[in-house]
Amino acid sequence: MPGMHPARTAAPPFFMTMGVLGVTLLAGCVPSPREPAQNAPGDAQRGARLITQYQCGSCHAIPGIAAARGRTGPDLESFGRRAYIAGRIANRPESLAQWLQKPHALVPSTTMPDMGVPPADARDMAAWLTELR
Repeated sequence: MPGMHPARTAAPPFFMTMGVLGVTLLAGCVPSPREPAQNAPGDAQRGARLITQYQCGSCHAIPGIAAARGRTGPDLESFGRRAYIAGRIANRPESLAQWLQKPHALVPSTTMPDMGVPPADARDMAAWLTELR
C-alpha cells in the first residue's frame, strides 16, 4: 500500500501475534475431557473403601457407605458443597487430607480423633468426600 512503511507490512501486528501465541499456549493447558487431570487429588473409589476401613461411619452418617449411621460427628451428606471443615478450615482437598491425618494440628479443640491415616489414604478419602454433592 502506498505510504506504509515496508517493515510494518511484512510482520503481523504485535497484538495479533501475542493473541495467537496466548491461545496456542492455553490450548495445551486444558486437559481433554477424556483425560484425567495430571494433579488429581486422589483416587475417590479407593477413598470410599478407606472410609469404611477407618470406620468413619461409627461417628458420622455418610451417604453411600453401608452402616455409616454414626451420630457423634456431623452428617457428611453433601460434604463437597460445604465451605468449611470443622467450621474453620477452607474445604479444599488438600486441607481436608491434612485434617484427616492430624485433626488436632488444625483445630486443637476438635473431638475428631487422630486415626493414624497416612498421606496417600488421606488424599484418596478427601477425593471421595469432596465428591459428595
